[in-house]
Amino acid sequence: MITGGYGFIGSTVAERFHKEGYDVYIIDNMSSGSKKNINFKHKGYVLSVEDTKCEEVFRSNRFDAVIHLAAQVSVSVSLKNPYQDAESNVLGLTNMLSLSSRYGARKFIFASSAAVYGVTEEMPIPETSPFGPISPYGMNKMVGEMYCSNWKEMYGLDTLCFRFSNVYGPRQGSSGEGGVVSIFMKQMLENQEITVHGDGNQTRDFIYVEDIADALFRASYSSLDGVYNLSNCQENSINDLIRELQQLQGDALINYVPSREGDVYSSTLDNARIMHALDWSPKYTLQSGLHKMYAWARESKETKPVVKTIEEKPSMIRQKLKTALPYAENLLAFSAVYGLNEILERSDYAGMDFKLVYITIIGILYGSRQSMLAVLLSILLFIRQQTENGRDVVSLLYDSTLFFQFALYLFVGLVVGYSIERRTNRLNNAEQQLQQASDKYAFLYEVYEETRSVKDELHHQIITTEDSFGKIHTVTRELESLEPERIFLAAIGVLEKIMQTDQVTIYTVNKTKSYLRLAGCSAVDTLEFPRSLKADQHEYLMSLLYDKQLYVNKELNPELPLLSAPVVSRGEVVAIVSLHAVEFHRFTLYYQNLFKTVVELISSSLSRAHTYIDAAASQRYVDPEEGRVLQTEAFMEILASKQAASEQFGVNYVLLPTGLKNVNSEIIERIHRSLRETDYLGMSADGELLMLLSNSTQSDVEHIVRRLRGQSVFLHLEEEPKYA
Repeated sequence: MITGGYGFIGSTVAERFHKEGYDVYIIDNMSSGSKKNINFKHKGYVLSVEDTKCEEVFRSNRFDAVIHLAAQVSVSVSLKNPYQDAESNVLGLTNMLSLSSRYGARKFIFASSAAVYGVTEEMPIPETSPFGPISPYGMNKMVGEMYCSNWKEMYGLDTLCFRFSNVYGPRQGSSGEGGVVSIFMKQMLENQEITVHGDGNQTRDFIYVEDIADALFRASYSSLDGVYNLSNCQENSINDLIRELQQLQGDALINYVPSREGDVYSSTLDNARIMHALDWSPKYTLQSGLHKMYAWARESKETKPVVKTIEEKPSMIRQKLKTALPYAENLLAFSAVYGLNEILERSDYAGMDFKLVYITIIGILYGSRQSMLAVLLSILLFIRQQTENGRDVVSLLYDSTLFFQFALYLFVGLVVGYSIERRTNRLNNAEQQLQQASDKYAFLYEVYEETRSVKDELHHQIITTEDSFGKIHTVTRELESLEPERIFLAAIGVLEKIMQTDQVTIYTVNKTKSYLRLAGCSAVDTLEFPRSLKADQHEYLMSLLYDKQLYVNKELNPELPLLSAPVVSRGEVVAIVSLHAVEFHRFTLYYQNLFKTVVELISSSLSRAHTYIDAAASQRYVDPEEGRVLQTEAFMEILASKQAASEQFGVNYVLLPTGLKNVNSEIIERIHRSLRETDYLGMSADGELLMLLSNSTQSDVEHIVRRLRGQSVFLHLEEEPKYA
């Protein structure tokens, strides 16, 4: 995922990842980027990085790395509008960090800036130089670095920050710290005067964009974290830059104007740490980089089509007519009422007051504003009628009938206007909500279509490979059991066949997630796997138990398994499956995904078995409410699974006859507390209580007997325990 991937730096970085075989996804709000900058297959989303819709993108596509380049990049804009700068450079960053950690991104790379240093006399500036930003842009980049550092500590996201010096190259616009190169080049190509802010002796550390892309690509699969300068470590003045451009294009007029607020006079970054840590160095000098950029600019200018632009005049007249139309119609309706009143007065009509009808209609059509105008016109018309009938204006002020009439007009106008306006506002709100829902649906449908196409492509890959769906289906039918012990037994064989390895282990997890017991392993005479593991003594086990993510032994540590994955049932990790040996040529991303898929099938089978056990508790246990002692049939089924595991994989078990019959619930509870979670109590056909100790030996039996004596439970060991 590359945010700001349609921009000048982002598109170059995207090209590099695409050439290396990665699937590239882009989030960009198109404020400064253009889709024309990308000419290869990718998936792009026109969104701001602070938009909540970004979560759908992360939820549907699990990214290996997130390169966060989207930002407001102009120092001058940050001074004029600090809020806009903070919205993009802080809120957008926190949204990307949150989504990256939530949806399992392996690496997060943040593009910071030399602006965090501000004014400093130490040249070149090392990473240890103190912060001193003199603009909101620099301050927000500083805050961004702090977010990345703390996010790693709080959420475990692997973050890396690069402080860019002045980046330049093809497709660069006029904004940003390195935009001076593209501005000067454009002015010279168009034979314009070059404007220099300051005396031209201020220095910058210019780095070509392809060097940036190379470093970001290398860093994406490295173990680097923290903060590094990313620069050319070469100090060049603005006058030096102009002289290099004049070598390419010829002389140009130069106009020196006062320097801008927030500009640093000198800036050169020390790149020694990143060169050593990443085995990287910039390939382009300022001269060679300008030659490449100049060739691109000349080619773009020559091939750019000439388009005649037609200036569209804003439709002010149409807007004014739209505003004036309600007033015109109101006056027209009033004229009709006025004329009607004149006619009715001559005929001495004393019926309905048409002014009330006029106020009501206008209120219904246009709302409160026009209804109030109708009320005013109606009052004036009423006063005129009264004066024409011989009434004096002063006397009207003492007439209560007149005030009642005015109040009636005002009441009708207010009630009708308010009701219509309220209805109109509700309709407008509903339309806005509908539009928002439609936009969200369109976006989600777009994400769905993209996810479905990826799924179809992966489905096709699985069908056409040696690990086809048919083969996987045939092998995994062995998992169709409703007994968890049978599933663990079958899972060993399933993994050996599909993953083509002879070193598989399955460890069950106790409820407190502190210990793991060996439930099954491949029958390899030359290897001996531990019977139990303490979780907190193995970092990879703690990660599997709590993060529930696939573990890959990328360092090839011989003391750890190559691949491990959690078996999850009802949201809890109940077992850990591991592969300890894999042929090197098979140790690919596809192989890892196949392993993860098979373990998910095992998890699904186990969840189904647990659901069945809960549903069949009344037939499975002697006392379903306590769930301690198994019925004879269920106990013998588990014993058969243990016997099969012993024969196939050499996993030990002990069948211990207790000699106890008709045992009360209190004794059973004491015995149950003394057993491990992987042990079983069952009833024999003649009513004797039996113990089945998983992965146990004679010493374990002696330990159990001692523990039971401490609980005042004495076994009658008339028969010898059966060891296997």
